[in-house]
Amino acid sequence: MSRKYRTGDQRHAHFVTLTVLHWIDFFIRDEYRQVIIKSIQYCQQYKGLEVYGYCIMSSHVHFIIRAGENELLENTLRDIKRHTAKCFHDLLVSKHNNYE
Repeated sequence: MSRKYRTGDQRHAHFVTLTVLHWIDFFIRDEYRQVIIKSIQYCQQYKGLEVYGYCIMSSHVHFIIRAGENELLENTLRDIKRHTAKCFHDLLVSKHNNYE
């Protein structure tokens, strides 16, 4: 795993930023923002993710988060990114038949 995805002490909160490739203004549509919000809520409920705050900007998302008790933050972030990427892909395909 790349060093940039490794976190230090799991007991502390971390400031994390996730960006869209080439800083494209992707989160201007509410349906895309809702995917992020639902993913965060899922991780809070099932992975024990502690969210102290988040801010969804047009091309990136900021979080202040801490991993659940038996979870590693990098694994939770990996799962969020994997799930949201699949959801975004499915939304784009359903809206634009020639996307793929």
